[in-house]
Amino acid sequence: MRKITEVLRLRAAGLSVRDIARSTGSGRTTVYDYLVRADAAGISWPLPEGMGPETLEAALFPPLTAELAARRPVPDWRHVHRELHRDRHVTLRLLWLEWRADYPEGWGYTQFTVHYRAWLGLQDVVMRLEHPAGEVVFVDYSGDKVPVVDPVTGEVSQAEIFVATLGCSGLIYAEASAHQDLASWLMAHAHAYEAFGGVPATTVPDNLKAGVTRACYYDPELNASYAELARHYGTVVLPARAGHPRDKAAVEAGVLQVERWVLAPLRNRTFYSLAELCGAISQKVGELNERVFRGEPTSRRELFEELERPALGPLPATRYELSEWKKVTVNIDYHVEFDRHYYSVPYTLVRQKLELRATATVVEVYKGAKRVASHARERGRRRFVTDPTHMPASHRAHLEWAPSRLVEWAKTVSPHTAALAQELLESKPHPEHSYRACMGLMKLARRYGNDRLGAACARALLSGAISYTSVKSILAENLDRVPITTAPAAPAPPQHENLRGARYYAEEKEAADA
Repeated sequence: MRKITEVLRLRAAGLSVRDIARSTGSGRTTVYDYLVRADAAGISWPLPEGMGPETLEAALFPPLTAELAARRPVPDWRHVHRELHRDRHVTLRLLWLEWRADYPEGWGYTQFTVHYRAWLGLQDVVMRLEHPAGEVVFVDYSGDKVPVVDPVTGEVSQAEIFVATLGCSGLIYAEASAHQDLASWLMAHAHAYEAFGGVPATTVPDNLKAGVTRACYYDPELNASYAELARHYGTVVLPARAGHPRDKAAVEAGVLQVERWVLAPLRNRTFYSLAELCGAISQKVGELNERVFRGEPTSRRELFEELERPALGPLPATRYELSEWKKVTVNIDYHVEFDRHYYSVPYTLVRQKLELRATATVVEVYKGAKRVASHARERGRRRFVTDPTHMPASHRAHLEWAPSRLVEWAKTVSPHTAALAQELLESKPHPEHSYRACMGLMKLARRYGNDRLGAACARALLSGAISYTSVKSILAENLDRVPITTAPAAPAPPQHENLRGARYYAEEKEAADA
C-alpha cells in the first residue's frame, strides 16, 4: 500500500508513468494498473481523510462478487490430479482445455495452474502423486531391524526389512530377510513385483553395494546379477544419486510409514523364524495400504487399483532364477574356480579373463556374450568337473587309456613290459598318477622298438628300478644289449656257538613279556 500511495503522490506531482515506474522501482504495467484502479474507485492524491491502508486496499482490490464467482466455477482438483497421473501423456494444459470446453467463462490457463498448485500444496504429503501410474517403484532397506530368536540355541539375529513403494499410488510392499546380501536383495525385488501383480517401467534403488557395484553421479555400474534381473522383468534400474535423498523421497516416506505402522506395533512380539516375521509384516502392511489418507476419502490400495495396476507391465512367464556372476581368469589347467570347485573351459582360453554365471543347478562361463562352457553345478566332494571336449588332443588320448588297457598294450611288447607296467600302476595311490609313465613307455617303444624295450624292462625289474626314468636310462646307455648275468649265490652264514640268531632274540622277548 505504501508503494501505491507513492504512485498516486507522484502522479499528482505531474510525473509520467515511465518516471513514476523508475522512481518507485515498479514496472510500467503495474503502475498503469494502479492508476486505472484508482480512477475507477474515484481516489486521487491527497487521499480522503481517514482512509487507511486496509480501506485503500479494499477500494482498489474488491473481492469477487457472487455473480463473478458463479461465472468462474472451481474445478474438481482431485479429479484433475488423478487424471494427470493416470497416463504420463496427459498434461495439465490438456485437462484445462477439456475443462474450458464445459466452462467457457472459467479461468485462463495461468490461473488454472496457479490454483491447482495452491490446492496441491494443502494436501497431505502422501497424496502428492509425483509420478505417472506404473512409471516407477522405489526400493530400499529400513534402518530399523527386527530381532529373530533361534528356537533351538536361543541365539538372536537381526532381520533386515526390505521396502518397495510405488511412485504414483504409494502402495507399499515389505518383507524380512536374514541379510542384505545379493540373493536377499534380488529375490525381494521378485517378490515385490509379484505382490504388485506387474512390473513398473523404472526401479530406483539406493546405492546399496549388493545392487550397485560402483556408485557414480553420472554413470553408476550395476551388479551383473541385478542387471540380469532387470532384463528378465523388463524394467530399467536407475540408482538414486549419492547424497540426494529427494531422488527417492517416496521410499523414504514409505520406510517411515513401515517403521511407524508396521515395525513399531510389532515391537513387543517375539519371532522365532523369518517366515513368522514375514507373515506378521504382511498383515500389518495390508492394513497400512487399506488405511485412508488423512483428510482424503481414499487409500493407497484404492489408488493402486484405480490408477496403477492397469499401467504396470506384465510379469514374465517364468519366475526369475537367482544367479551369481563372477569374473574369473582361466588357470593353466584350463579350469576356473567357483565355490571351491573347478570347472573346465576350452584349453585355448588359458589365462584369459571370462565371466562365470552360476545358478542353483548350472555353472556357465561366458567370453563376452558367447557362452563357452556349461556344467551341472557340483555340490559334492568332487573338486574338478572336466568336459573331455575342452582338453587338448594329447590329454584326451591320455584320458581314454584305462589301467587294463595299458597293461594289455604292454603285453603286446613283452611279459616283462607288462609286469613293469602293472607295478607302475600299483605303486601309486591312484592308477591315474602312473598313466603318464605308462604313456612314456609307449613312446619309448615307438623310438627303440618292442624288443629293446622288453629287454630294458627285464633289466629294470631285475635291478628293482621300477620307473620310466630307469627304463629310459637303460635304453639310452644301451644297457639293454648287455647280457644279464646271474649273480652268484650268497654264502651261507657260518655256524658257531657264539653266534646268536633270530631264534635267540625271539626267546629273549618272550621271557621279557612273561
